[in-house]
Amino acid sequence: MSNFSVAFRDSGSTTILTLRGELDAHTAPELESAIKKCRDEGKTQLIVNGHDLDYISSAGLGVFMAFIEDIRTLDGDIKICALQPKIYDVFDLLGFPRIYHIVDTEEEAITLFEQGIQPI
Repeated sequence: MSNFSVAFRDSGSTTILTLRGELDAHTAPELESAIKKCRDEGKTQLIVNGHDLDYISSAGLGVFMAFIEDIRTLDGDIKICALQPKIYDVFDLLGFPRIYHIVDTEEEAITLFEQGIQPI
């Protein structure tokens, strides 16, 4: 049984997805559904808060890659924040900081959106 969850919260024109637990091949469809739901509702300024993300597999990373171009085509972006060091290391090892803004706090991610900072 998985302990993964995605919680949604709006903050102005951004939507924050808070991830908890382990994001792997069994739980990746839940994140995929969450991002699709946002996209379908026209919410394309997304912040993924990984403070409570304990583990991420290649399947979980694949969800991020599957949606980034789609969201950016809709003039949005996905920004990532509050990753635990061990999770950040996985993102960093695979070059995600060259594709995504990865910042320490939700506030920093919101500021990037408010200032119109373009995707990397």
